[in-house]
Amino acid sequence: MKLEKRSSGADQTPAAAPQETAPKGKKPVVVYIMILFIVAFLLMALSFVMHQRSNSEVLGELQDSVSAMQEIQDTQDQILDLQQQLSDAEKNQEELESQLADTQKSADDAQLKADALLALYTLQQQYSAGDYDACRRTLQNMTEQGLQDYLPTDSVNDVTSPAQRFEQLNEAVLNH
Repeated sequence: MKLEKRSSGADQTPAAAPQETAPKGKKPVVVYIMILFIVAFLLMALSFVMHQRSNSEVLGELQDSVSAMQEIQDTQDQILDLQQQLSDAEKNQEELESQLADTQKSADDAQLKADALLALYTLQQQYSAGDYDACRRTLQNMTEQGLQDYLPTDSVNDVTSPAQRFEQLNEAVLNH
């Protein structure tokens, strides 16, 4: 009898009915899960797009910052170059001022030498003319100005040097 129950068709019909209802019950769950996956995917895509936009904005700001820093660096380099040029110009100015001072001193010495030679020439002319009072005044002026120190001491072609000639004239006027 046990065999008969198993093979009877009445027992199989109720078992088949739950199998048919089970696939119908699983189908809405699968659709629900698919909708959840689609929504999750859309949310992830939206998040990705928002993240990309945020990254683009931050990247733009970083590029602006880098550009600003490069401009600052270029400006600082220009400042350093200008400071170096200024330093070079100041050194050049100091050298030129030193050269000017040397040239001015040489010019002053040359002028004093010319004045001394002119005074010696005047003294010789006054002595040759026999004007001893004028000779004394010229000697006094030369001594007060220190012009006798600027007379050349070297002689050329066995000619008496201007400094020696001054001493000779000075002795001659004082003895006269």
